[in-house]
Amino acid sequence: MSCEEIAVCAVLLRENLCLYFEELECDAFCKEKTIKRFFRNVNSQLLVVRPDLNVAAFEDVTDQEVKSGSGMYFNIHCYKTTAPSAGMPVAFSVQVEDKSYYMCCEKEHGKMVVRFREGEVPKDIPGESNIIFFKKTFTSCSSRAFKFEYSLEQGMFLAFEEEDSLRKLILKKLPREDEVDETTKFVTSHNERYNL
Repeated sequence: MSCEEIAVCAVLLRENLCLYFEELECDAFCKEKTIKRFFRNVNSQLLVVRPDLNVAAFEDVTDQEVKSGSGMYFNIHCYKTTAPSAGMPVAFSVQVEDKSYYMCCEKEHGKMVVRFREGEVPKDIPGESNIIFFKKTFTSCSSRAFKFEYSLEQGMFLAFEEEDSLRKLILKKLPREDEVDETTKFVTSHNERYNL
């Protein structure tokens, strides 16, 4: 939908059968709720953000590291949207020591990369944003596993990739949305001991 079109939402049907509409803004997001979760990959490793190294990777972590939760316990900010979307719009943030970092996607050397920048996730986003992902179920028979599609590029998903003995968080282009690619599978849990 282009911003020149007027988006409307039916809000009321009166007894006289008149339907009343509310005009909506184009592609606006409003934070609805925030939930806290750990992220696991198919290898049951936890996603850990290390801003000092500019990396987020899935790792085997000790019980002591898990108890601190630093860089591992994510805030998933769920947004309402005024435009039809391909899943629930979400943004991610994480606390590392006493600082908050939000996940975003940026172009570096012609390639889209995942970064964590210091700061807070906004309550309202008036238009398109490099922090929004669409949360989708991984497969129709897997309601506890999800994949996250980047809102600014259809077919581009959060995934992990082996690099220098790390399973780094990346953006990965899938040729087809219905393709089952285990590297794009994420399980969220309240409990760090959750097993796939």
